[in-house]
Amino acid sequence: MAIFTATNPFMSLTDSVEDDFELSTVCHRPESMDKLEEQTKFTKKELQVLYRGFKNECPSGVVNEENFKHIYSQFFPQGDSSMYAHFLFEAFDTNKNGSVSFEDFVFGLSIILRGTINDRLNWAFNLYDLNKDGCITKEEMLDIMKSIYDMMGKYTYPTMMDDAPREHVESFFQKMDQNRDGVVTIDEFIDSCKKDENIMQSMQLFDNVI
Repeated sequence: MAIFTATNPFMSLTDSVEDDFELSTVCHRPESMDKLEEQTKFTKKELQVLYRGFKNECPSGVVNEENFKHIYSQFFPQGDSSMYAHFLFEAFDTNKNGSVSFEDFVFGLSIILRGTINDRLNWAFNLYDLNKDGCITKEEMLDIMKSIYDMMGKYTYPTMMDDAPREHVESFFQKMDQNRDGVVTIDEFIDSCKKDENIMQSMQLFDNVI
């Protein structure tokens, strides 16, 4: 379940990774690349590439939700990406301070791209668990699914029925809510995803939306 791919808006880079970082122009200084290399699963050169892309989009060194949404809208002009970008921003804003720093960005990205299956599924669960109460409700899953369909747009899925997201969620929920208590726990989520090949394939939808 690779959540981030080359369609990531922050990774549209042309600058040489050998260039100096010019950190003096940035309001928020990231931690040293050596330290970030220890804390993530990226090499120093990969971190340099990511940093230059991040700084190009966010010269101040942090991105707020409004800017985050604007960046996403440029990469999904065929649909409305604002709601999905909101959910994604919330997942990256681990400190809940209304901004995402370079550190926030690469820590999340490291999990999504290089983490174990459990790491990735935990991250995905956190994305779906909108109110962070430790459970996913059918309504939360539907909100996420609708935001993905909205972002991909009618031109991407011209024959998509309006009730497709709900049908998708109903099918997922029947498989995931193992004890039929109306919510999906982290254990149910991970167990269901690992056991059901169709669910794992459906999770690949993230490959195209981030």
